[in-house]
Amino acid sequence: MEIPVYLFTGFLESGKTTFIQEALEGPDFNMGERTLFLLCEEGETEYHPSKFFGTNVFFETVENEEDLSEELLVSLQKKHRVERVIVEYNGMWGLDSFYRAMPAEWLTYQEMMFADARTFLSYNQNMRQLVFDKLKSAELVVFNRCDRKKMDEVDEEGVSTKMQFHKIVRVANRKSQILYEYGENDVEMDTIPDPLPFDTEQPVITIRDDWYAEWYRDINEDQQKYDGKVLHLKGRLVNGGDIPKNKFVFGRHVMTCCVEDIQFAGLVCKWTDEAASFGNGDWVTVSAKVRIEDDPVYAGEGPGPVLYCTEVKKAAPAVPEVATF
Repeated sequence: MEIPVYLFTGFLESGKTTFIQEALEGPDFNMGERTLFLLCEEGETEYHPSKFFGTNVFFETVENEEDLSEELLVSLQKKHRVERVIVEYNGMWGLDSFYRAMPAEWLTYQEMMFADARTFLSYNQNMRQLVFDKLKSAELVVFNRCDRKKMDEVDEEGVSTKMQFHKIVRVANRKSQILYEYGENDVEMDTIPDPLPFDTEQPVITIRDDWYAEWYRDINEDQQKYDGKVLHLKGRLVNGGDIPKNKFVFGRHVMTCCVEDIQFAGLVCKWTDEAASFGNGDWVTVSAKVRIEDDPVYAGEGPGPVLYCTEVKKAAPAVPEVATF
């Protein structure tokens, strides 16, 4: 049986508890389903189960990140014979710890991230990796305790606080909705447009060196948009090992969050046996047509973008060599 999971993330005093309490007090979110409530942190605000619309809510506390395991979660599911799960997650824990522990029948129905607007920039400056971790898969990001005057203030570069929030979210996640809460019944949805810096309708889509990170994310998130399109861009060529002579992996190192997060982001390329004449790691420019299809490199992930190259030339390294958003 499929078990829906509602995951609420964010740091202490970000408004998670208040939101969940109000949701459980109404019939729209709480019709009496047997609900396992996993508490992974304790803030200053307490829950009041007596006010819940439905009473079949069973609280269980997980005190340490290392305690999260599939065995524990399965045992709690059986103990309470639950129909769904609510998780108030600890902002200092990595989300992968929870996802690795999730039983196979548990399915994330919604993931929401909450942040206190008064402290968000400070958290992002001092604990950027943890902030990025919570933003990257959130469907909705809620900024609580916003002040309209402060949100419109600009820094020395002329960027408003609201735009800073928007950009931080978008680096991690282009799809999440963003909500600003100014007070009771006073909320605003983020409507700032996020156009790509390149035109995907051009006969040849040319990707500048400083656009690589955005292009790589977009081609993976919206593969069909690129099917049949022609590209021209620069990256590094990876060959040798088990890779056939007429194939190579093309990509660049990308930093999505911080230095510790740098990883190689590449795609499969098909060309001729001449690919084997290049050195592993050489910088090249490629002209290629995209096809979305299965490839052994993408095994287990389904079809992916494969670049059918018409031209591959040696090139000077990109500046900077590590791509960023």
